[in-house]
Amino acid sequence: MRQSRFLPLIIATALFMENTDSTVISTSLPMIAQSLGTDPIALKLALTSYLVSLAIFIPISGWMADKYGARTIFTTAIGVFMAGSLACAGANSLEWFVIARFVQGAGGAMMVPVGRLVLLRSVQRSEVVQALATLTIPALVGPIVGPPLGGFITTYFDWRWIFFINIPIGVLGIVLATIFVPNVREEDTPPLDFIGFVLSGFGFALLMLGFASGGRHLIPAEISTGCVVIGAICLVLYVFHARRTPYPVLQLRLLKIPTFRISVVGGFLFRVGIGAIPFLLPLMLQVGFGLSPLASGSLTFIAAVGALFMKTMAKRILERTGFRRLLIVNAFIGAGFVAANGFFTPETPHWLIMIVLLVGGCFRSLQFTSLNAIGYAEISNREMSYATSLSSALQQVSLSIGVAFGAFVLEVAASLDGNPVITAADFGPAFWAVAMVSALAGFVFIGLSPTAGAEMSGHRIVKEKPPSTGLGDGMSGR
Repeated sequence: MRQSRFLPLIIATALFMENTDSTVISTSLPMIAQSLGTDPIALKLALTSYLVSLAIFIPISGWMADKYGARTIFTTAIGVFMAGSLACAGANSLEWFVIARFVQGAGGAMMVPVGRLVLLRSVQRSEVVQALATLTIPALVGPIVGPPLGGFITTYFDWRWIFFINIPIGVLGIVLATIFVPNVREEDTPPLDFIGFVLSGFGFALLMLGFASGGRHLIPAEISTGCVVIGAICLVLYVFHARRTPYPVLQLRLLKIPTFRISVVGGFLFRVGIGAIPFLLPLMLQVGFGLSPLASGSLTFIAAVGALFMKTMAKRILERTGFRRLLIVNAFIGAGFVAANGFFTPETPHWLIMIVLLVGGCFRSLQFTSLNAIGYAEISNREMSYATSLSSALQQVSLSIGVAFGAFVLEVAASLDGNPVITAADFGPAFWAVAMVSALAGFVFIGLSPTAGAEMSGHRIVKEKPPSTGLGDGMSGR
């Protein structure tokens, strides 16, 4: 009883550390770029290297938790994340900073998915929506505190100090996990699909590196293109490999389940636009509008306040609308608020910017809560680790593509204007382009059944169904 009561709080500690770190860095990007002597747009590589690392290691996070125990992997991951944080603080070049962020990502890849997996396996299916919302409420304190805190430290001290914030939080997380998280493991864990891990890891890494390095940063355009081509080939080879192996590291057959497939595809498109915001918005406010890091962070934190507020209402809204209607309508609304960022100018009143960010944060939070829940509506506990790994890996890819695509459009807009540096006017096309990609998700969600996920949302009373996912009991061997 003691374990289950404290479990969401402990997992939220990891989420708090990861979310605080990402929002602090986003606010400090222009100052970090100045200190490292590089173009602010080049720091898309630092954001992307973290997401690349997540995409590589998340697929084996569920397997490692089953094999070695959830507590062992969870606490080790926090330690790796802390080590990466210290490496970031000591970085003196763009290359060093990119590598340090990759190490952080290796820790984050195990830390958050394993924690979420423990929670999903410990709650009733009808309680999943509320459990996920409760889990993310403490974690959302990070994005609220992160931007103004990062702005304050960067403005009045040194940006390197922002990475030391993770150390006391990480120590607390390790202590709490050691006491309260059960070291659960599976007795019949299948062997690791090493070939699949290599193919998917290289595929995701090269594909995302190729997209992120496009432009004039670090490597020539020919090598960026080569990375994209080779990465795509590796992923195609993985698809053929996964069909032949009994225990693939990424279980693609889960995509046969309608609710999971639609949540993954629609969520991928929606997250492309959302993934670009932490990169584009602080750059626009600081580089384009000339605000200090503290002033920028004092504006952007409000989006997390909206997200936190919406978590308390998600369950009640879903009871009234159901998943299908909410996901369709909210995809277009959320995309509209992404596009609204592109209409900001240096003369836009700060109170108006904060209102747009606040309301936009509400709708994005509602969409993510719904997506995270509907994806597991027809997933059995035996398949939960596979579903978590596949879904989480693709989420990171979509966020990385969002950063790369937003930066690409930003660079194109600047070059068309004939400006050697980016200006405030260049950010509008970037926001509008990523918003259009997010809006495409609304058309994907039309494919959901009107009663999809009704057992979770409480929108309609459904007859009890057998626990089978329709994929066969021998699919995963668990």
